[in-house]
Amino acid sequence: MNLLVELLVEELPPKALAKLGAALAQVLWEQLQQLGLAGAESVITPFATPRRLAVHVTQVLPQAPDKPVRHRLMPVSVGLDAAGQPTQALRKKLLALGVADVEAVVPTLLQVPDGKAVALWFEQTAVGATLQAGLQQALETALDRLPIPKVMSYPLESDCALPGWNVVRFVRPAHGLVALYGDAVVDVTVLGLHAGRTTQGHRFLASGPLSIPSADEYELVLYRDGKVVCGFAQRKQEILRQLHEAAEGEGARVLEDEALLDEVTALVEWPRVLVCIFEADFLEVPQECLILTMQANQKYFPLLDAAGKLLPRFLVVSNIDPADPAAVRGGNERVVRSRLSDARFFYDQDRKKTLESRVAGLDKVVYHHRLGSLGDRVRRVESIAERIAGRLIAVGKRIPARCDTTQVDTLVDNFVDISVDTLVDRVRCAARLAKADLLTDMVGEFAELQGVMGAYYARHDGLPEDVAEAIEDHYKPRFAADTLPRNPVGTVLALADKLETLVGMFGIGNLPTGEKDPFALRRHALGVVRMLIDKGLPLDLDTLLTDAHAAFGAVRAASPAGGWDAGVCAALQTFFLDRLAGYLRERGYTTREVDAVLALRPQRLCELPRRLAAVRAFAALPEAAALAAANKRIANLLGKSDTTVAASGSLQESLFTEAAERALYQAMQSTLAIAQAKRAEGDDTASLQALAALRSPVDAFFNEVMVLCEEQVVRSNRLRLLHTLHQAMNQVADLARLA
Repeated sequence: MNLLVELLVEELPPKALAKLGAALAQVLWEQLQQLGLAGAESVITPFATPRRLAVHVTQVLPQAPDKPVRHRLMPVSVGLDAAGQPTQALRKKLLALGVADVEAVVPTLLQVPDGKAVALWFEQTAVGATLQAGLQQALETALDRLPIPKVMSYPLESDCALPGWNVVRFVRPAHGLVALYGDAVVDVTVLGLHAGRTTQGHRFLASGPLSIPSADEYELVLYRDGKVVCGFAQRKQEILRQLHEAAEGEGARVLEDEALLDEVTALVEWPRVLVCIFEADFLEVPQECLILTMQANQKYFPLLDAAGKLLPRFLVVSNIDPADPAAVRGGNERVVRSRLSDARFFYDQDRKKTLESRVAGLDKVVYHHRLGSLGDRVRRVESIAERIAGRLIAVGKRIPARCDTTQVDTLVDNFVDISVDTLVDRVRCAARLAKADLLTDMVGEFAELQGVMGAYYARHDGLPEDVAEAIEDHYKPRFAADTLPRNPVGTVLALADKLETLVGMFGIGNLPTGEKDPFALRRHALGVVRMLIDKGLPLDLDTLLTDAHAAFGAVRAASPAGGWDAGVCAALQTFFLDRLAGYLRERGYTTREVDAVLALRPQRLCELPRRLAAVRAFAALPEAAALAAANKRIANLLGKSDTTVAASGSLQESLFTEAAERALYQAMQSTLAIAQAKRAEGDDTASLQALAALRSPVDAFFNEVMVLCEEQVVRSNRLRLLHTLHQAMNQVADLARLA
């Protein structure tokens, strides 16, 4: 038969509701399985509404089957005396296992070899748990393990006259417990509540208490008589359907927000979507402000036209279904009018002061007690951004062949057709003003609008469009799938801002640990990686880190001994490579391909797509496996030898004594020249494929030549030959990682 458990509570925290419902169902099911009351074929269905957590489990047994249990007791020498009689230690152990007649059980004990000794084992049949006892245990465990964000303490209802007595701790006060096995009530008690079959429907739409006839009728009775859609997923889907239906009726589209949709789903039990309006005059305020006001404060869903412009209408998800919804609409429209008026007031007040006039106030805002004020941070970002801009212009004027051909046009358009003075001036301006909007009323009310409002106020102040865009975009990418900055000024500023944060936090030891990353350093590092790769910026990572590190000169000078990590740049190099490896694997490259390329610790990340494509093409060659294995063998030989000898001096052809080494040397002369030429042209794929011609001479060399021979001069010369080959083969990637 099937089991149903419901806990009726006061309104649960909406942002935690889905997790609470899923956790209760999962842990309860796992506990029933461990007790043998449910099997893998059982199906769990979680239910979660603002006022209840419930779970339905199929194929639950009334009693778990008995099962044999073996207990290791103790060594024979400890449990039995010389006469074979049980010792006091054995008696205590058996009594603890529930054995009443020790004398009768001792002859049945098993003696099993256990290493050098022999151990006593006791076999007994464990009686399977009854559903009542098992459910009691499972419920207690499930409630203890709920991911409760904040626990409340409250007295039992029967003890309300005596505060402090029989205090219960739970996420919200619980008022009812239903536990049904088929159509029978299971006698369990949790949180001071005794199980029954009575629950409550919708707070306003249900006529009274509901009696649940059986476990399988729970969902139907609540829907039909209680006006409750008790499944979280079903309720969410119903809200989404009604939102789209209402939007289509208005000739618009609804602005979906997954987090808001989950929160609204957790606030209602009987959802009904209504269309409301506000005055079109409010559209003079930036739509981001209006949208955030409606979503964050009122949990409304804004409506957009086909071009993505905000319409003076919005959708409300009501928890009641009145015959005449005019009063509900009117109340929501009055509330939103007040909220939008506040937003318009903030916007009007903010525009009375320029962004430039707010910059001085940043010196009064503490950024970090060891890194100074926000003003100090802005000056560091400005310094780093100026250096990056100069390097991009310098490199852009002489675009190397190594740059991806698909990225050269973008690089030219972005950084060559703009003068050095113009780019640097725009970058300085944007960097100086980027954080000024943090002191505005609008951003003070809605922190999510930082950068966005800075762009609006920059345009109001008459600043160039690329500066305004850069102020908004310097926070990008804000999340994994976010867009990158739109223009060169924003790209430079976003790089500088993220590098300043990374170097500063690593410098003072605020590193991410495990799941905790309060300063979003992993996200900042991935943002730098994405900009360097996707925008094809020919900048070396170590140079960027060095430039950022130099901006902290005053902080380092003021830090006490040991107060600033001297190995910041090295630690960040490793941190970046770790993030980079995961990022590249997510883009579809294999672990071997990524490891082969990153083993060389490349600094110019814009080259990585080309290198990875070359490695993939090389790995598909029939000669690849043999060459990769040979490369690994060479690395091992060089690792066991004196590397200074292998790397020093020049090869002497006169010292070759074997035909195979002469053949390899001659093949290297032509093949490596071709590979180097292709590499210089930026064709890494052709460069690696040229190495395929070395397979036969390399195989012959290892088959016929003893590298570590007795004669020191010959051995050193052969090691130099292999060192030269190894260096030439591993220009694009460490091919040994493909072996």
